[in-house]
Amino acid sequence: MTAVPLPRPSSQSSDDHSDASGEVTPVFALKELVARLHREQHKIQDLLSSLGFALRSFNNLNQFLELIPLMAMRVTDADGSALVLLKPNGQVRLEQLHCQGNLRGADIRKAIETATNKLRETNLKTSPQTPAALANFDVKETSTQDRGLAILDEQVTQYLGPDIHLFGTAILIKQVERGRLYVFSRDPEYTWTETRQKLVRLVADQTAVAIANDELTVELRKKERLDRELEIGAEIQQRLLPRQCPTIPGIQLAARCQPANRVGGDYYDFIPTSPHHLASFDRDEQRDTEAEKQKKLPSQESLVSNQEPPNGRWAIVIGDVMGKGVPAGLLMTMTRGMLRAEVLNGHSPSRILQHLNQVMYADLENSHRFVTLFYSEYNLQTRILYYSNAAHNPPFLWQASTRSVKRLDTLGMLIGLDANSQYEEGQVQLALGDTLIYYTDGFTEAANDRGERFDEENLLRAFERACQHCQGSQTILDYLFEQVQQFIGLGNRNGDDMTLVVMQIVAPANS
Repeated sequence: MTAVPLPRPSSQSSDDHSDASGEVTPVFALKELVARLHREQHKIQDLLSSLGFALRSFNNLNQFLELIPLMAMRVTDADGSALVLLKPNGQVRLEQLHCQGNLRGADIRKAIETATNKLRETNLKTSPQTPAALANFDVKETSTQDRGLAILDEQVTQYLGPDIHLFGTAILIKQVERGRLYVFSRDPEYTWTETRQKLVRLVADQTAVAIANDELTVELRKKERLDRELEIGAEIQQRLLPRQCPTIPGIQLAARCQPANRVGGDYYDFIPTSPHHLASFDRDEQRDTEAEKQKKLPSQESLVSNQEPPNGRWAIVIGDVMGKGVPAGLLMTMTRGMLRAEVLNGHSPSRILQHLNQVMYADLENSHRFVTLFYSEYNLQTRILYYSNAAHNPPFLWQASTRSVKRLDTLGMLIGLDANSQYEEGQVQLALGDTLIYYTDGFTEAANDRGERFDEENLLRAFERACQHCQGSQTILDYLFEQVQQFIGLGNRNGDDMTLVVMQIVAPANS
């Protein structure tokens, strides 16, 4: 600490504090020194307490950083202080400077700026292949960073000259140096005691906490915005999937899509093949959605529709975009729109898949993703199901007459794999009591804690039991979801999207 000048005692107190010759007694000098030390200690405590309060109270990092040089200077009785930070883009910059007394701030600023410029030139010379070496400076590369800031210390000391006493300490965040806190004094008697060094490091640590808190706040705000965008995306996607299963004479439908994340890549749809009926179906879905909001009824698995169904064909389709999350969700949305447009052209299922593949090929190739799709059309009068498959999991058909299950499959490539892919077509005659399930691979690839997968055989056996013991498509759907959940473990979530559509042939209401 600096030398403490002792006041001369007044004549009124000479009896208590001086001897007969008028000299100050050692006892009085000691008392004054202790009192002075106590005052200094209280001052330092008050300053550090104020800094802690500012750290808790300030929402603006720049306002807090303005205090740092002033606090460092005050707690060490120095003439000036400077805060130099390494920015996220790699630039070393003088952030704040505070000087007083005979220490000229302009000289300090010039010295630090000259040193940072020298450091920049040094990095450019050592990294000629990188035009902006400091701009690409990775703060996580600790060794490179420490070497650069050590050069900065040398340069600042050199440009300040021997008349100014300099002490610098690192600002560390997660053991990575993110800047320096310098303290200066021009007093020739000034010494960097251990206490002063500790105080400077304490202020530097508070600075590091403030910077880390600010960066964390920024990241949290980004995450909140992203979460909100994901919520909007999930809501839009759910609205694009059928809000309810249509009521169609002679068949009973149930469906559920359970995404692994908020936005998924699974897709299913029920599409009337007539343009007039498709528009009518969309309007009915919108009315039902508004009614659900008012009544707060579930929408995804409802089997009730106000729609007057057409006599003709209905398309039942299921698909899966490779991958999960937002990219898969965007491609799913694109697939839905393009497929609905193709259905209205009145082509056969195989031709529809061929055209869809040609239209989507360029976009899917650029995104390095593919789509599996099973497209079918059911003729209400003849009970014939026409279908074509683009490498999707083949649906299972339970035939009530034989009490057996068969797979519905045709040859066909993934959508987006080859622009010239050709697709085969199949058909099957359905009868009263027959049941079909369309599903995505999230069902068969659902895994338990031991890594075992549910697989097709387990799904097939569960489907057979459901058809033998469950009444109605909704009951079958619920049973199959329960079986998968029991397999992976209650309370566990599947890592992939799971979608299931159940279609059961029933007697028409007017039969």
